[in-house]
Amino acid sequence: MYQSFYGVRELPFELTPNPGFLFLTPQHQEALSNLQYGLATAKAITVLIGEAGTGKTTLLHTAMQKAPAQVSCVYLNNPALTRAEFIETLSQRFALAESAAHSKAALLTNLESVLRERRDRGEVTALVIDEAQSLSVELLEEIRLLANVETHTEKLLPLVLAGQPELRPRLNEPQLRQLKQRITLRCEIAPFSLAETAAYITSRVRVAGGEAARLFTRDAVILIHERSHGIARTINVICDNALVTGFGLGRCPVDREIVAEVARDFDLLGEPAAIQPVAALHRAPSPDSTLEPESAPIEETVEGDEDHDGRLIGTTGLRSVPSFRGR
Repeated sequence: MYQSFYGVRELPFELTPNPGFLFLTPQHQEALSNLQYGLATAKAITVLIGEAGTGKTTLLHTAMQKAPAQVSCVYLNNPALTRAEFIETLSQRFALAESAAHSKAALLTNLESVLRERRDRGEVTALVIDEAQSLSVELLEEIRLLANVETHTEKLLPLVLAGQPELRPRLNEPQLRQLKQRITLRCEIAPFSLAETAAYITSRVRVAGGEAARLFTRDAVILIHERSHGIARTINVICDNALVTGFGLGRCPVDREIVAEVARDFDLLGEPAAIQPVAALHRAPSPDSTLEPESAPIEETVEGDEDHDGRLIGTTGLRSVPSFRGR
């Protein structure tokens, strides 16, 4: 559509959880390491918590993709099921006997037998549940029972639960205390800071074969961060639509005005995300970050200031903003 206009090979802001576009802040890297460790060493329950759109599903797919060859995962991303539906789904996903689909006792017996056979061959089978905040108390209790499938020395079915912040208070409910006691690894991810938002955009455009500084002005990136609140999924929506609008208007790079128009169209006009402290803005988002601050910070600017290319850099009121420049 707009690829040739902006000089990219593919669309950089698609919403699919494509590990090829994986961007890791230190927090995301830590979460990914926990997921990989939990799967590889068959930990009882690993929990990942993060706001909607912060990249949990992408991290799950990446962890499963990078898991050792002997680790296989059963992935469930629609856990809003009844107990009977849950049992039937597990029976199908684990390729159990037909009787396991109709009886919890048969399911547990057949599942343990299959898992023991696989473990004897050196294989690890894990159950990964996304959107776990949607699990009923009844299903969370079933998951506790699954976590009990073990030998004297190891767990036979490592579990991963990923969910939105609503999962946190659920796990603190008194009736789920036994489930909480079985959590061996736990990690959380937060929305991006301004510097991380800029680095995220740079990274995705680079993977798509382009140069972010040619696609977005600095002011546009700051407004994208404010209107998205640092949520990766919302950043993608704003960026993709801003590029479409810029293409239609024949304007490159995308500026603050175009981003503001897109934000209005999507009703993203709430309170801006809190501006990060200056020290946080200049902290490297991750070891692999593609965003590099200039040797001297940009000083406070006023409406209408322009950089040497004639692009607007003002209107922010920030005293120090990291340079939006790809290497």
